[in-house]
Amino acid sequence: MKFHYYPETDSLYIDLAERVAADSEEVAPGVVLDFDAEGRLVGIDIDQASKIVDLSRLEAEALPLGALSISKPA
Repeated sequence: MKFHYYPETDSLYIDLAERVAADSEEVAPGVVLDFDAEGRLVGIDIDQASKIVDLSRLEAEALPLGALSISKPA
């Protein structure tokens, strides 16, 4: 799972799987779910993310992580 924040558009994309999105559905204003060809959820796109979520903090609880990577923008 990867989190991508795009400050120029204030959007947050949560990439849930390394599969290509084939279909999308807006489930709430500014919240779009992406699905693969089999209908499985592959990503979540949140527009105006800074108004919806606290981008200054990321907390994970009880995840069976094999690796953790933090990247800063270039």
